[in-house]
Amino acid sequence: MLRIDWRAPAAYRHAKNLPAAGFAWEYLRRNDDYRHDFQNIAVTAQADGSELEAFVKRWGLRFPQRSRRRA
Repeated sequence: MLRIDWRAPAAYRHAKNLPAAGFAWEYLRRNDDYRHDFQNIAVTAQADGSELEAFVKRWGLRFPQRSRRRA
């Protein structure tokens, strides 16, 4: 889990200038279920189409190409 004090306004000061996609990412990356699902996909070099499609349907995401940098 992330180690920020979600009650502290200073922890979210940067959110005022985020575009909608950036704000959505800030929210989504804190979701334990999303992080679990993402980790399951990320540990395999090539997830099959049905696994990726299930992930996309659940989270409403599309990734046009695989990221070159691991987070």
